[in-house]
Amino acid sequence: MTRSTTMLTAAGIAVGSLVAYAVYFDYKRRTDATFRRQLRKEKKRVEKSQTPSEASASTGGVDPNELVSALEKIRSEQVPTDHDERHQYFMTQVNMGETMSVKGPAFYMPAALCFYRAIRVYPSPLELIMVYEKSVSQPVFQLVMQLVNLDVKTRAEGYYKFFPRKEMNVAIQNVDVPQEANGQSTGATMRKKVVVCTKDFEPGDLIYMEEAIATALDVDLQGKGTHCSHCLRSIDGGTVIRPDFDRFNSVYCSKDCHMKAKTYSQGILFTLEPPLPEHLVPEAANFSKDERDRAQAAFAEYIQKCGKAAPELMARVIARQVSVETTQMISSMGHSPLANANVVLTDGGDYTFNDHLERLRYLEVAASEEGCKLFKTVLQLAIPGLEHLATEERLSVYLGMMAYNAFGVCFESGRDDKPTPTPRPEDVERTRTPCGTQKQVGAGFYFLSSYLTHSCYPSARPSFNGTSELHLIATRALKAGDLVTIAYVDATQHDDESIQDCRRRRRMELARGWGFACTCSRCALEAGPGDEADSEPKDKSKVSEVVSRLEGV
Repeated sequence: MTRSTTMLTAAGIAVGSLVAYAVYFDYKRRTDATFRRQLRKEKKRVEKSQTPSEASASTGGVDPNELVSALEKIRSEQVPTDHDERHQYFMTQVNMGETMSVKGPAFYMPAALCFYRAIRVYPSPLELIMVYEKSVSQPVFQLVMQLVNLDVKTRAEGYYKFFPRKEMNVAIQNVDVPQEANGQSTGATMRKKVVVCTKDFEPGDLIYMEEAIATALDVDLQGKGTHCSHCLRSIDGGTVIRPDFDRFNSVYCSKDCHMKAKTYSQGILFTLEPPLPEHLVPEAANFSKDERDRAQAAFAEYIQKCGKAAPELMARVIARQVSVETTQMISSMGHSPLANANVVLTDGGDYTFNDHLERLRYLEVAASEEGCKLFKTVLQLAIPGLEHLATEERLSVYLGMMAYNAFGVCFESGRDDKPTPTPRPEDVERTRTPCGTQKQVGAGFYFLSSYLTHSCYPSARPSFNGTSELHLIATRALKAGDLVTIAYVDATQHDDESIQDCRRRRRMELARGWGFACTCSRCALEAGPGDEADSEPKDKSKVSEVVSRLEGV
């Protein structure tokens, strides 16, 4: 298996999260040693029983249609939901696979189907595949991987049939964007995902509402008690909830926000509460609370020093991913999770948090060595093992994802008291907001709204009615199938600006914040002498290599 195939398999069968190895791998390694010994013993027995011709038999002769039919049949089968029943189903399928795999080539396919059925109910599929690779005869293992990869391919290609949910009134489509250099077409195109509406809307109509996956209050407002650290609501008197211990000095407007914040990310990042039930804490977790406290304090100080939302959003998205996967695995093991951080984004399809995350565009940025080290330590002291998967490469991608997709949360006309940025203009953090980043109280990350593309003459606008929940409002009449766009920057012409000045300002902000030159109709119409050449010849955002190859984006 190539590295890219392994990555795709991990994403497609729900083990793209950081927790899959750290929690369940450790749990199964300590409790299922007998099962592993049985598989290793079975491998030796298979090898001894095979003739040379059988041992070299190729699985390439299997009719692809047979694999497709077999996969469809398995998908139609009901899998147990009860923990004990799932365990029994798993052991039955593995035992049947073991029995049939030693009967010769004629039984390789039935054996592979049994092993594949076992994967469906195993909480950490990739870990089980690694066991198969070392324990199951090669011809059978190859068939198992063909089934897995076929399933992954089908799931990947069918993702946008399930996402977004129909109640959101929009769909995702592909468009080919022409690429230019110095005002001239290069002949190349970039395929991008865009949002189109699935019904008609009038100006002012609500298209959809979307809750944030993660939020980050502006650094200068953190701990002041003026805004909720979770929903970003303005707190004017009334009850303010201040946790007894919180390294980020967070405050909340309600018990509900406090509980959600702790469940989604705060519990892992900035409190000393255990993120796992006591009986599931890995044996390696012998760190003191003082060590965890110091690590959290150092990371909180780093975020404050950075003065940007992206590092905090990155940390909170990863922490929520950990929480989602932890919840699912604890439930599948027959235990009650401490809380539920899951989010439902599809109409069926059984897609994971990572399935949504890996498809988003991102900017190529480098995560700081200091930030990576501090964050990895926080993860390690929360759940030992997580730090090995929080690589600098992964964190850089997530950081670039936040930089490209984060929205600025502004209430009404925005605030006027935000400190003036001190970095160079090209280094100032920018978020998607038609009010301008200086007007926001914080930033939010949203899965669906990340697909909204920019136009200086937008067909919709993000609106926030007192919290970080995003309301997408139509700004002009839209027909089903019309493109839904927003302005990433303040596109209004200010009193002291000419048309050309306004055009140059917003295009400069787009180039600095998102790395592309706007090709919208308004920019084309307002172009003056000398405006033809663009310093940014193409969109610098990208998607992962695996997604690019699968979806042609």
